[in-house]
Amino acid sequence: MEQNLLFNALIYLAAAVAAVPIAKRFGLGAVLGYLLAGMAIGPWGLRLIDNVEDILHFSEFGVVLLLFLIGLELDPKRLWSLRRQIFGWGTAQVATVSLALFGAAAAFGVDWKTALIAALGMSLSSTAIALATINERKLNTTTAGSAGFAILLFQDIAAIPMIALVPVLGVAVGHGSNQGWVGAAKVVAVIATLIVGGRYLVRPLMRVIARTGLREIFTAFALLLVIAIGLLMQSVGMSMALGSFLAGVLLADSEYRHALETDLEPFKGLLLGLFFIAVGMSVDFGLLLTKPWLILGLVAGFLVIKFAVLYLLSKAFKIARSQQFLFAALLSQGGEFAFVVFGAAATARVFSEETSSILVVVVALSMVTTPLLLVLYDKVIAPYFLAAQKRPDDEIEENENPVIIAGFGRFGQIIGRLLHANKIGLTVLDHDPDQIELLRKFGFKVFYGDATRMDLMRAAGIAKARLLVVALDDIEGSLKLVAAVRRIAPDLPIIARARNVTHYFDLMDLGVTVIERETFESALQLGRQALRAMGFGAYRARQAAMKFRAHNLQTLHDMYPHQKDQQKIVSIAKKAREELEEMFAHDRILREDAPASGWDDEVLPQDSPIKEDKEQA
Repeated sequence: MEQNLLFNALIYLAAAVAAVPIAKRFGLGAVLGYLLAGMAIGPWGLRLIDNVEDILHFSEFGVVLLLFLIGLELDPKRLWSLRRQIFGWGTAQVATVSLALFGAAAAFGVDWKTALIAALGMSLSSTAIALATINERKLNTTTAGSAGFAILLFQDIAAIPMIALVPVLGVAVGHGSNQGWVGAAKVVAVIATLIVGGRYLVRPLMRVIARTGLREIFTAFALLLVIAIGLLMQSVGMSMALGSFLAGVLLADSEYRHALETDLEPFKGLLLGLFFIAVGMSVDFGLLLTKPWLILGLVAGFLVIKFAVLYLLSKAFKIARSQQFLFAALLSQGGEFAFVVFGAAATARVFSEETSSILVVVVALSMVTTPLLLVLYDKVIAPYFLAAQKRPDDEIEENENPVIIAGFGRFGQIIGRLLHANKIGLTVLDHDPDQIELLRKFGFKVFYGDATRMDLMRAAGIAKARLLVVALDDIEGSLKLVAAVRRIAPDLPIIARARNVTHYFDLMDLGVTVIERETFESALQLGRQALRAMGFGAYRARQAAMKFRAHNLQTLHDMYPHQKDQQKIVSIAKKAREELEEMFAHDRILREDAPASGWDDEVLPQDSPIKEDKEQA
């Protein structure tokens, strides 16, 4: 048994490690990589794994962990603010998709009970796939992402009455008239226990465990908490995932939120991956081979209907036009709860085992299409809207401003504000329309346009300018601009931002002599603060930083003639390190022999105005 478990683990990990990087490399996403890995090792692939059902049930815990972690990001106030989206948009999505699918099934003569349960089950989307995609692409703050999240949360709630409806329509109908009220009372009692326990029991327990200083015990408690809540919710017929989400919301303002996220994140990722692998293994290719046209027709029909309804709903929900396709693609697939609904329907004999198997395959295949739809969005839809939204370059009016700044992002803004504050006229070119409108309100002359276009630079007054500041984010664009300006204004002084050492050398090749690496000076300042925190006086810290700066710049200039000779570069870098060590060692000896220099050893507050005055002295 132990050997079999380890062998299975070896197979899962090997399949994931092999398939996911390949899928990511071709832009297909991690989810499709896991699904393909499952198909490859499952009963219809290499037949390395056969206990698919057990793995699927176990790996569903990954979805539970995912919703718990999402709950930790939402405090009760924010959740309350989403109530309209959750219950309004969620109800609209489930109702309209179910109605459309039911109508299509009824039109083909399907029994109304079968059509109703199938439509309800297939109106649900995959929480695992959609939320994993939202998190992976950082869509939480977009209209498509927030609407998708709210609807998925409602679907987890709606799945419970759907499952409860199945035996009512089937042969195995319960007879206890009080069972519904008893079940509802149990659910209310469990939710109340969660609220009270989360506030007054769990937090004190976490404080006690945290005081032990044993991180592994804290991790064990975190897993125990999520499993216990999931099982408690399951015992009263509720969704484990919904219960864990509520628990996460209750702990969202806890001081241990970040520790819980850090400890549970690796388990969530691995179990979600295992879940997708299990879904891939569950695709019954035998059924697909015996009835290929029926299965493929059902998959195509299901996707077209659900996608079309979701796309129309996205307009009603006022989702940004550029994200409407993305929203529909995120929720177009069938979900995990469909497997549960169809299993219950087969048990209650609402429809046959064969119908249940066919629908399970349709849902599983629909999950495989989601990453493909997202690739279509990335390659075709998103670039189309990007091109359509691009505004034409501004007409630049003639001016006598002596300084032109190309690029007004986080780097260019600091230079621009400093010059503007000292009443030096600026002409700024940038390609962010929102940024431009904001800056114009504050009196900046900012124009929308591609700074690498020389006709725009001429219009900006490059012929009369006294200085060009190149602060573009794009390395290639920066070099292209400098090269072009050198041709039309060879004597114009240029100061430039360098993203890295290679960029620094390339700018030197073009004759730029005043270059600043974007992170070097800020890192050097932080290094000075680190020396101060370790007890160095202001003067001593400044001298050490300035000496390091001068030595580093000299090393760069020594490397510059040999930039293509990797061996020589390594040799120079090694020699430079040795020289720096010797210099600091020599300074240490001098410092020990020299008398105290007054304010040198004085530790000043971080924000002291005296500190700056003394450093300038």
